[in-house]
Amino acid sequence: MSASVQAAGVDSAIVRRRDWLIIALVGGAHACSHFFQLVLPTLYLSLAHEYGYDFAQLGLLASIFFLVSSIGQASSGFVVDRIGPVPVLHFGLICFALSGLLIAGSTGYAMLVLAAIIGGVGNAVFHPVDYSILNHRVSARRLGHGFSTHGLTGNLGWALAPVYMAAFIHWADWRTAAVAASALVGVVLLLTWLGRDMLSGRSAAVQGGALMPDTAATDAQPGAAAQAHAAPAAGARGTPTGDLSRRSVGGTLQALAVQPALWGAFLFFAFSSIALSAIQNYTIPMLGTVYGIDKVLAGSALSGYMVAGAAGMLAGGFIVSSTPRSEFIVFVTLVLAALCFALLASGWAGSYMALVFVAMAGFFSGVAGPSRDMLIRRVTPKGATGTVYGLVYSGMDVGASLAPVGFGLMLDLGLTRGPWMGAGLSFIAAALLAVAVGRSAAARTAASPA
Repeated sequence: MSASVQAAGVDSAIVRRRDWLIIALVGGAHACSHFFQLVLPTLYLSLAHEYGYDFAQLGLLASIFFLVSSIGQASSGFVVDRIGPVPVLHFGLICFALSGLLIAGSTGYAMLVLAAIIGGVGNAVFHPVDYSILNHRVSARRLGHGFSTHGLTGNLGWALAPVYMAAFIHWADWRTAAVAASALVGVVLLLTWLGRDMLSGRSAAVQGGALMPDTAATDAQPGAAAQAHAAPAAGARGTPTGDLSRRSVGGTLQALAVQPALWGAFLFFAFSSIALSAIQNYTIPMLGTVYGIDKVLAGSALSGYMVAGAAGMLAGGFIVSSTPRSEFIVFVTLVLAALCFALLASGWAGSYMALVFVAMAGFFSGVAGPSRDMLIRRVTPKGATGTVYGLVYSGMDVGASLAPVGFGLMLDLGLTRGPWMGAGLSFIAAALLAVAVGRSAAARTAASPA
């Protein structure tokens, strides 16, 4: 075997190991984000018993958390693009740890509100941070797997929170559970601190017995990297040229505001979030009303949706590399998910088939995840990764804040299948928006200089 082939093999092994370490660290941090979204809700009953709060007061804490997160997510991307994602990642994890300690030491509602605000600030940073690291540090051949793992770990964070918190509440009390939540985040903070040089691109790799600087992930695949970054760096009509991280915040916003694809991506996430909100908040009562399924089994069906969604994300990590036109994968899978909800809303399915349709909808929407993230990558200008992901993902918080009230009014008015219909229509709207965003990205690439 020649020396060059040997070196290429070593380099490939090093790049592969580094890619998966980065994906694992980012995934662990993302799991913390989803985990902490459910810390306060898992303590509702304990807080009601301790302080006598009603559910309106307790629900307001979660609303404050997500309101702060929506505002912070849209703005934190600017910080990520200017100082780098790693310090912002550590800041977000520290906010979570502090929020948990404030909950544990709370003496009244004011401290719980402060904990919700600090937790919301922490939650705001993760999408800009995570996608900035994945896009810049993971090689092109494993980027789809990075996106799917990112989505999967988020679902696992949601799944872990109720079990983890309930275990500590049963073993000790709710204050201990809040401290344990902070401790869990502290472990992930330590791991990301130890891996900070690798996450920021300053680590060193051993190759052929010599110590050499660790290059950017895309340097390992120059052909793939050039193709992957062609669209973001393009100077097509209506697209900013140059590195936007060197511009002022106002200049960056001005450059991004004229790009319809980014507004389309924002609306895509808003409609996707509206659909998810209908599923998470109202599937259990609708399964009972429409199909006579008891609450325990209906709750298991909702868990099945999340598990199937996680499986879909894993499958989507392989499917995303099958075509460069990732919007078509998003379109087909979201239309199939919408069809599942249309069948549920029709009342045609029996009780067991209803459970199957819920799981199938979760799987199809999960498959769309990695392709969705790859699509956003294609419309992101150079130097604005954190900014763009922060702006478009804030659409999720907007949808999550609007949908529960609207769908709740439907049920109050006797439209017992309305939220399922709304979820299906929202997925159709998101699918059409994905195609529009993809066409804009394709037109931009075609118009870019050779």
